[in-house]
Amino acid sequence: MATYVNNLRLKEITTGDEDGTWGTSTNTNLELIADALGYNTQAAFGSDGDATTTVADGAADPARALYFKVTSGATLTATRTLTIAPNTVSRVMFIENATTGSQSINISQGSGANVTIASGKTALVYLDGAGSGAAVVLASPQVAVTQLTDVTSSASELNLVDGSAADTVVNSKAVIYGSAGQIVANELDVDNIQIDANAVKSTDTNGNIQLFPNGTGFTELYGNTNAGAVRFNCENNSHGVTLKGPPHSAGATYSLELPNAVGSTGQFLKASDGSGKLAFDTVVQYSAPQLKSGNYTAAVGEFIVASAGSITITLPASPSAGDYVTIKDGTGAAETTNFTVGRNSSNIASSASDLTFDKNFAEITLVYINGTIGWSV
Repeated sequence: MATYVNNLRLKEITTGDEDGTWGTSTNTNLELIADALGYNTQAAFGSDGDATTTVADGAADPARALYFKVTSGATLTATRTLTIAPNTVSRVMFIENATTGSQSINISQGSGANVTIASGKTALVYLDGAGSGAAVVLASPQVAVTQLTDVTSSASELNLVDGSAADTVVNSKAVIYGSAGQIVANELDVDNIQIDANAVKSTDTNGNIQLFPNGTGFTELYGNTNAGAVRFNCENNSHGVTLKGPPHSAGATYSLELPNAVGSTGQFLKASDGSGKLAFDTVVQYSAPQLKSGNYTAAVGEFIVASAGSITITLPASPSAGDYVTIKDGTGAAETTNFTVGRNSSNIASSASDLTFDKNFAEITLVYINGTIGWSV
């Protein structure tokens, strides 16, 4: 009695049987072997449910083909399982999911592992034929297109798309190729940062761009034909202000450290010491010029223009260290008479003579030092 226990379910003729018909059975077996090396298709899902297809014993059957295209006679609404029987068949197959409904299908043989094939995709699998516990195994993950969402190509490029928009790289996704065959055609989008040509942009509304050095490291701008520079443009980017490093010829390396507090109105930044630290200081504001042609007692901070000779300008009576008075010749002539600047006895601990200046001097500023030294030019 003939049996069908091999992996292709071919008729195995018992010795002495098939007298006169042995040739017909042998030819059928050869045709079935040829079918097993070819392509075939079957509407394996006759309804919207799981299904079983059985490789026929000694007769033509679509599921025997090396490349097996699975279709459906109904629209699938969920992932369905196709069991390939018998569970003792061990073989390699290419299986294509061509069912309608855009659903994945599971390929099963027994209670062992299954392989899921996405809609429109093809997988290379092998059936281990282990009986009731038989498993279906993905034979080559590199070949199985179930690992990708989409692959497109033309004569000159290969585009990989992994569930994201073209020309982008998305967290946990594959590298995306642009239409020009580059990693990206025009720009690279990573989270909220966009790199486009030589521009780095934030795509968040009013978003910041942050640079994070490590430890004591710093953000460094390299020079090229010129020293490194930062430019602050206007909102139309038509003009701006540039901060530029010293030239190479200067051999200069130093730091400018901003103050740790905001200055008040009317203050300016100055270098407070030789370490490069900046500090706020008050702007010295001169009072309006005082035009004097006779003796006059000055006030702290006054700017006095003497328009006549032989006058005495007396300095303030109760100054503090750093107070000043500025005096200028305002006659316009080199006269022989003198200006006398009265020290005022209360300005100094001991009596001192007044200061006398020729009238052809340009301008002097006297600064009060302390009670012992008094005023100094």
